[in-house]
Amino acid sequence: MLNILKNFFEKNQIPENISNNDLELLCGLMIEAANSDGVIDKEETEKIYSCLVEIFKEQPSEVTKILNKAIKDKNNSKSLFFYTSKINKSYSDQKKILLIETLWEIVLSDGNVHEYESSLIRRLSGLLYISDVNSGNARKRALNRISNSL
Repeated sequence: MLNILKNFFEKNQIPENISNNDLELLCGLMIEAANSDGVIDKEETEKIYSCLVEIFKEQPSEVTKILNKAIKDKNNSKSLFFYTSKINKSYSDQKKILLIETLWEIVLSDGNVHEYESSLIRRLSGLLYISDVNSGNARKRALNRISNSL
């Protein structure tokens, strides 16, 4: 995933295949965000699926398999530090802001923002060294995309 975003920003293209480890990392973090209020809604799951298929051009069957595994293992998830330490090593600030924006879009996709969801994104932003201003701007962009898609 880290190399995919790097290729995306450098070449504006996404490789045909990403490794399962990268997909599992991204899926795990997205499921963690969606589950922060204790419930993973259908809208949140669909948003995660569509992000992985549309942005990363991954095979829908592979995304479904990894997403289902991540949902099944959601109570055995890794710590936020596990995810953010890997991301901090490889992502530029611009890529990390894109990730925060995507997470905001997933959290906002069910129409309700629970205080735990907002808290999780604030913690992730801090762990990823993203300012509150940049996180707030990412939230506004996510809200605009959601309202434009309705």
